[in-house]
Order: sequence, then C-alpha cells, then structure tokens
Amino acid sequence: MKFSLKHKNAVVTGGGSGIGQAICIALAEQGANVHILELHSSNAIETVQSIEKIGGKVNVYSCNVAKGEEVRKAFESIIANGKVDILVNNAGIAHIGNLENTSVEDLDRLYEVNIKGVYNCMQAGISSLKEKGGVIINMASIASSVGINDRFAYSMTKGAVLTMTYSVAKDYLDYGIRCNCISPGRVHTPFVDGFIKKNYPGKEEEMFEKLSKTQPIGRMGKPEEIANMALYLCSDEASFITGTNFSIDGGFTTLNGS
Repeated sequence: MKFSLKHKNAVVTGGGSGIGQAICIALAEQGANVHILELHSSNAIETVQSIEKIGGKVNVYSCNVAKGEEVRKAFESIIANGKVDILVNNAGIAHIGNLENTSVEDLDRLYEVNIKGVYNCMQAGISSLKEKGGVIINMASIASSVGINDRFAYSMTKGAVLTMTYSVAKDYLDYGIRCNCISPGRVHTPFVDGFIKKNYPGKEEEMFEKLSKTQPIGRMGKPEEIANMALYLCSDEASFITGTNFSIDGGFTTLNGS
C-alpha cells in the first residue's frame, strides 16, 4: 500500500483542530500511531474521536510547546513506548500588524510559540529520530517567502521556521532524517472564521469571498489538502526529498500579478 505508515510513531503539535487535526487523521488512516501535543488535552477530543472511529491509535499530551520542560516530559512519555519516527511541528499563533503597531510583547509571544516551540520539539525528538532515521515536517507559511501586508511578527517567525528547516535538513542527512516544510496560503479553518467574525461583523460572507479570491485559484485551501502533502512527505514515497519548502497556496506566491 502506497503511503503506508504502519507501525510508525508520529508526533503532531496543535492537532486539535484545523490543519493539525486533518494531518493527525490522515496519518492515522495510513496506520501511524498518533501522539498529539495540545495546550489542553480537551482541545483534541474531536480529533481523538475521529481517529478512534477508524480504528486508529492515538494519545494526547497536555503540553505548551513554548515550555521546554513540558515538551521534554511529553517526549519522554512517547519515547518510553517506542521511537519517534515522524514529527510534525504544526502548532502556531498569528498576529496582525506592521512594525509600528507590533509591540515587544507581541513579538515575544509569537517567538515563544512559533520559533521556540518548533525548536523545543525538534530538540526533544532528535535523539530518537537519529536512531533509525525519520521525518520532520515544519509548518511554515507563504509569509516565509513573500511580503504580506500587516504580518511583520508573523512573517518573522515563519521565516525562521523555514531557515531552521534548511539547517536541520543539512545537519542530519547522515542520520537518515529528512526535514521539509510546508507553506500554506490561506486555508479555511475555524481560525479564519473566527477572525472574520471578530473583525468584520455583519460582513462575514463578503469578507470570506474577498479573502478567498486573494488566491489566484479562486478559493481558500482545505485542511485535508495540506494534510495530503504532509502524508506524502512522511511516507517512504518521498524518500528522495529533504530540505525543501512546499508552497500550497492556490498560486499565490507565483501567479499574483501575472
């Protein structure tokens, strides 16, 4: 069976909703034992139910990825039951603002989760991944590669995710570890719905349509479409791929302005 992940242990951060949830389900469908790191374990109830419904194996750990000690403890529990084969660093937070209206507190908050969180998880899992090789996928963004209005702090953190990916891919080639990142465009998740409702009350449909059309393909992405790419990169079918950034953005980074 192509894309089989049978007997593989996969750690996914932020797997309770949206893209993270879709990735967890996609990996479980192909036989992976899924370990979800969520700020609160209750956030992952829906994901757990979906995986158990298809007969998959899943465990959830309450963990703030910004806290190194919490991450280490979670990985110790996971590794006690088998090596880590796959790590998907999906957890992240957003911020809207340019240089002038981004406070030091905003910058620190995004750094803690989007950069330090990825660092914490990779450092906690790398010794296990080194044993027999494995896969790391970091969730970056199109903001890693192109300029986007009012995304100063967010772009900074996602740019760091991209370059961390390149560095780890280079340093761990000889250990059989493949490290890639995925850079989504705008994806329709509960976060997007909440953002529109909060910032454009009474104009939800209008703004959803406007934001959808910023992608040349004419719509937002679906979490499952990002998950399918993650599944491929986690599988042996992608064994020749490392140190690469995959934009899944409906043509945003290459076709806008053409």
